[in-house]
Amino acid sequence: MKAIVFTTFVCALLSTAQAADQPVATVGSRAITLAELEKHVKSELMEIEMQRYETLREGLDEMIGEELIKLEAAARGITPEALTKQEIEDKAQKPTDEQAKKLYDANKEKLGGASFESVKPRLIDHLRTGMIEERKEAFVAELKKKYKTKVSLQPPVVEVGTGGRPSRGGGQNAPVIMIEFSDYECPFCKRADVTVQEVMKTYGDKVRLVHRDFPLSFHAHARPAAEAARCAEAQGKFWEYHEKLFASQDLSPEKLQALATEVGLDRAKFDECVAKQPFKASIDKDIADGADAGVTGTPAFFINGRMLSGAQPFEKFKEVIDEELASKPGAKPS
Repeated sequence: MKAIVFTTFVCALLSTAQAADQPVATVGSRAITLAELEKHVKSELMEIEMQRYETLREGLDEMIGEELIKLEAAARGITPEALTKQEIEDKAQKPTDEQAKKLYDANKEKLGGASFESVKPRLIDHLRTGMIEERKEAFVAELKKKYKTKVSLQPPVVEVGTGGRPSRGGGQNAPVIMIEFSDYECPFCKRADVTVQEVMKTYGDKVRLVHRDFPLSFHAHARPAAEAARCAEAQGKFWEYHEKLFASQDLSPEKLQALATEVGLDRAKFDECVAKQPFKASIDKDIADGADAGVTGTPAFFINGRMLSGAQPFEKFKEVIDEELASKPGAKPS
């Protein structure tokens, strides 16, 4: 896949009138160029480009579905509307009272004290809409196998290196590389780690996971924890210590030492390493590389250069990884 130039469509419009090295503002003798401006707001521009791609992809999926249904309807000698009713509406599951009650209980506070019976019809309609959409997705997937469908729309991609950091899962030749910028004190990172473990369990050697540090300045224990993890790495126990850090609610100096003992590190070497902080420059490089790639918060993932920001659900990781695997010769989605 060719990397899409990081400049967004917004910048492209600006660039038609101005070259990147031309000033967009002058303050005294200081000229601010378009390239500097784009770099300054890179993360925001990347978010805009991702939103644009998601909008285009959703629209494209809708159009593809419509065309596939037209093809199948013609093959059966019926109208698309009749096919939709026959294969989607009639075959979609019917909501049960139990499902409606479960939805009611989960959203009771948002319903302003309304009784179950009074909102039951709306709950049933909501569930029914979702079930029809699920059946439609399944039917369209069936039709894609019957009628050759190729998607050429490319997602925005940014070049991100591994920084020489340790990896797990697949090796250098893994079809998918997932680089994570993370903070050990970040609650969203802790939540995302559970999803990351599910990803690695699902895909095994198809995915190479690389951890890079991005300790946020307002998390007092994040940087010391990152330093401690690097010291564990120096003794060949990075991933064991890494998981201990995410599992712990306490990242005090005393706890960092206790975790070192738990994973079997040489405590004298570990304590000396933590005191000397020999990995400061390496962590600073992770932060700088992350910021340069558009990272402003944690966790942030780059899956073959495709950015996923925040603690996304497993399904979102699966969607991106499956698309990447499908584009690689010899690799198959799970």
